[in-house]
Amino acid sequence: MPDAKKIFLTEDESPKQWYNIQADMPNPMHPPLHPGTKQPVGPEDLAPLFPMELIKQEVSQERWIEIPEKIQEVYKLWRPTPLIRAHNLEKALDTPAKIYFKNEGVSPAGSHKPNTAVAQAYYNQQEGVKRITTETGAGQWGSALSFACQLFGIELEVFMVKVSFQQKPYRKMLMNMWGAQVHPSPTDKTEAGRKILAENPDNPGSLGIAISEAIERCVTSGDAKYSLGSVLNHVLMHQTVIGLEAIKQMEKAGDSPDIVIAPLGGGSNFAGIAFPFLHQNFTAGKNIRCIAIEPASCPKLTKGEFRYDFGDTTGMTPLIPMYTLGHNFVSAPIHAGGLRYHGASALVSQLLKDGLVEAQAFQQIPCFEAGVLFAKTEGIIPAPESTHGIAAVINEAERCKKEGVSETILFNLSGHGHFDMGAYADYFDGKLDNHHFTDEDLKTNLKELDTPTIA
Repeated sequence: MPDAKKIFLTEDESPKQWYNIQADMPNPMHPPLHPGTKQPVGPEDLAPLFPMELIKQEVSQERWIEIPEKIQEVYKLWRPTPLIRAHNLEKALDTPAKIYFKNEGVSPAGSHKPNTAVAQAYYNQQEGVKRITTETGAGQWGSALSFACQLFGIELEVFMVKVSFQQKPYRKMLMNMWGAQVHPSPTDKTEAGRKILAENPDNPGSLGIAISEAIERCVTSGDAKYSLGSVLNHVLMHQTVIGLEAIKQMEKAGDSPDIVIAPLGGGSNFAGIAFPFLHQNFTAGKNIRCIAIEPASCPKLTKGEFRYDFGDTTGMTPLIPMYTLGHNFVSAPIHAGGLRYHGASALVSQLLKDGLVEAQAFQQIPCFEAGVLFAKTEGIIPAPESTHGIAAVINEAERCKKEGVSETILFNLSGHGHFDMGAYADYFDGKLDNHHFTDEDLKTNLKELDTPTIA
């Protein structure tokens, strides 16, 4: 199928297993630590938050994990997603590079997030859970979990980062439509929220704060579980359906990527497309560059420190070995709300530390420029998070032109931007700024941390 515009798979060709990269990593990640004892956490420590099947997946060393038939059936609502050759973007850039993208914006919630939301809702239902609490940044995760919980008859309470709650009202409406209750975080509904508001009534919120509120609500309710949309091992594993499909589609196209690119907030988007290709690097001798893209205003991978840190602001989560800007970090209010997280997943962090993946950071104005070019050439309005990946793709394509080399670039279009038109309006009206994160900012955040370092 040379030079095809779209490469599809049949339902029968959809993955029947998730890929667990822990089975192949040259160096295993360091264990998460209990926030109180600073000892490695065990299943009993995680049981108040997650159903046991997800805890098993979190620590599993098996390479392949079966996808239950019920989850496969729900996936069929939108999976397999198309792989698209971006011919028009290639022509606009006048590049010898070949550019492909996986379009995850075709899901009911408009992003890649339902790949894990459906799985998490299913495993909670199987263990009799009736209510879940969670957080959301830009609202993509909250939307996805609202959709999944509605399918499986589970109540959902969402703590949405306040600045995104204000910037993206239609994400809130989408969550409400699927039956979720949504609060702008920080709130006065939790001890964590009240403490933060007492210190700063105008706090714009952060994912760390919203996680603290959602976890507190879970552990104090007595009848709820907690769900996370990124960072954790099982979450990243569920997303590998993206890359597993892409491998088959690239084979149908008679091509193979030299470079795989995706934005990174906590890690699920990047892991979803990159981890299956890293499997080929580990087991088939390939040398595919996998590049995680983050905002320059929240540069944990490119400027952060590799150490143990909390996943939330008030220190309720286990200590995670990760690249971090400090759990007290509050990002500038860029429109890519899903990328405004202080840390990165332990798996991605270990891979970066070992030099097996790369990281790059981009300012938001060139990202919106890239998003507009993509919309003009390929007809799809990308989410602000996705524009970061597109900006990196353009950079690599221009490098190929300068060097006179023809490389194949694959990226994950993690979601559409139909609910982000206010962000594009700000871009066209000249209201956006590039936010610079300084070394002094990093020192200020990290000096307040009292968490274990990693040798």
